Amino acid sequence: MMQAHKTVVEMLKAATDYLAGKGVEQSRLACELLASRLLNCKRLELYLKFNTVLSEKKLEAMRRGVRRVAGGEPIQYVLGQADFMGRTFKVDKHALIPRPETELLVEQVLQCDALWQKDKPVVADIGTGCGCVVISLALEKPSALYVGLDVSSEALELAHENASAFGLEEKIALAHAELSDFAEPESIDAIIANLPYVSTGEYEKLPVHIREHEPRVALDGGPDGLSLIEPAVQDAVIALKPGGFLFLEIGEKQGETVKTLLNNSGFCGVAIRKDFAEKDRVVWCLRPGE
Repeated sequence: MMQAHKTVVEMLKAATDYLAGKGVEQSRLACELLASRLLNCKRLELYLKFNTVLSEKKLEAMRRGVRRVAGGEPIQYVLGQADFMGRTFKVDKHALIPRPETELLVEQVLQCDALWQKDKPVVADIGTGCGCVVISLALEKPSALYVGLDVSSEALELAHENASAFGLEEKIALAHAELSDFAEPESIDAIIANLPYVSTGEYEKLPVHIREHEPRVALDGGPDGLSLIEPAVQDAVIALKPGGFLFLEIGEKQGETVKTLLNNSGFCGVAIRKDFAEKDRVVWCLRPGE
């Protein structure tokens, strides 16, 4: 695939051709990301290093990365990191790769002025995964108190690492628990949940690089995609303070169903935000009482 004594530009061409031949989309981008991680520089800085001759050790490291991508592994797992809200988080196979759609969820929470006007609001992120949501919120709104919950101990380890990397290990309480086991009634001001919402049937049709590498437990939401969302809504009714907020990321076809579920559960002011493709993606609402 790549011979010894290659310059950066020669390596990139060889690796790109190889991945393109394997049917990998955006093969050039993947190779530039691998090379920039290998050379510890920004992707645009690669152009200043085009004529640099690489050692056999670095070439072999590049080969390993390219082979993993060619085998269908997501580039984020190969790199061990993913960008979210302008920051870089550690990721691995034990947690879902952060998506741009989830940035909309965080943005919606940050835009909720009534929440941030409260004195030290308690904010819980359920299904925290790598911790990107709760960490992003804690960095933007440091006056609040934060909790991140997940039923996967491996995902929580990853969240701990990310929280520590951002200096938030004392700021965010991370726990291996479900909301119903952790929170006292009427103790939380806002609950954020990016829970599995893909139906089992849809899951089976997802691209191979997702199905074979990202954790199914973080994607498969049961027959209708709501197997975890429905009980989370009922738990939120109990855990939220009067006047507390619930924010959910949902599937593109679930907007009206989830809206009905929330209304029937006693929430008010249910609103839906669409994503970049004009699909329903974020729902938020208020528990009445204030």
